[in-house]
Amino acid sequence: MTMMQTRRWFLGTIAAGAAFRTRRALAAEGALETTSIRIAKSIPAICVAPQYIAAELLRAEGFTDIHYTEQPPGATELIAHGKVDFDTNYASNYVRAIDAGATITLLAGVHVGCFELFANEGTRTITDLKGKSVGVQGLGSNGHALVTLMAAQVGLDPVKDIQWVTDPKVQPIELFEQGKIDAFLGAPPELQELRARHIGRVIVNSTLDRPWSQYFCCMLAGNQEFVRKYPVAAKRVLRAYLKAADLCASDPARVAQRLVDGGFTPRYEYALQALREIPYDKWQEWDPEDTIRFYALRLRDARFIKSTPQKIIADGTDWRFLDEVKRELKA
Repeated sequence: MTMMQTRRWFLGTIAAGAAFRTRRALAAEGALETTSIRIAKSIPAICVAPQYIAAELLRAEGFTDIHYTEQPPGATELIAHGKVDFDTNYASNYVRAIDAGATITLLAGVHVGCFELFANEGTRTITDLKGKSVGVQGLGSNGHALVTLMAAQVGLDPVKDIQWVTDPKVQPIELFEQGKIDAFLGAPPELQELRARHIGRVIVNSTLDRPWSQYFCCMLAGNQEFVRKYPVAAKRVLRAYLKAADLCASDPARVAQRLVDGGFTPRYEYALQALREIPYDKWQEWDPEDTIRFYALRLRDARFIKSTPQKIIADGTDWRFLDEVKRELKA
């Protein structure tokens, strides 16, 4: 598919999807306060596909200057420091960032599930991790936090019962492939690569296994100052993102090709598998505040944060735009 064909497909999808409702909403909202936005890009993360394919949808909303800035997967520094305006990231990362005082405003949940806990053949459950090694990028990293919550849920003491292995020069997946650790937490495209090579087994799948499958994995956030200063722009960005999430759910094959064509990921088959597995169609059904409350409670119990769920919600969320977009796209 050529770039022009891809552009026509996206614009055609916009027209077929809800053009009249969008035009009516645009008229009601008034003029954009800015036509420039900066978006974070975390290659090779596939799960944030709506963020990568939203460009044409954003242009349809009136944005003319759309700039992607690369950052390490899971990082929140760029949006917290105002170096990007919007990002999609783990809910758990955002809760911790808001607790630390980051000026971030959560706007919506984007999708459910994407991370999986991989283990060697001798490890079948989380309880089996007692006395075994788990690779993480660093103590305090998101992987460390999530596995800590998983371990605590089944009665393990994450500090005493698990041997945490960190190596700043080697990714946890590499240590796992080399047999130097017993488990690690992965995300697309790591999951697809391990499955293709028949390495290890999945002992927790956040798309399927409770309680993780009952809450948003990744959420859309805006820099707090941008959202406050440019509310019309913030709402239009949100609408474009959520339409992009719908496209991921309805036409994963074309979205996967779009990711490859755009240089966001090199392997079409891995992208397609991930897009087909991740539920991108839950944003209208589920309450994102439940996700923040869930992670804030558990992260506080595990002493990763000090704030109460109520404070995190008060300081770092604004669901007004989501409520409006839901009404518009259902009308």
